[in-house]
Amino acid sequence: MIIHEVEQAIRELSPDELTHFRQWFEEFDASLWDEQFEQDVRSGKLDKPAKKAIEDFYGGKPQE
Repeated sequence: MIIHEVEQAIRELSPDELTHFRQWFEEFDASLWDEQFEQDVRSGKLDKPAKKAIEDFYGGKPQE
C-alpha cells in the first residue's frame, strides 16, 4: 500500500519538485549502493573475484 501512495505522490509533483526529487533519489540510491559495496569489501565477499581479475590481467587474459 505504501508503494502505491509514494507512486501517487510522485505523479502529483510539479516539474520543479520532480527535478528536486530525482536529484535527491539519485544521491540516496548512490549512497545505498556505496554502503553495500563497502560492506561487501569489509566482509571479504569481493576478495575472490578481485584476485581472479588481477590474475587474469597479469596473465594476459583480461575480460570485460
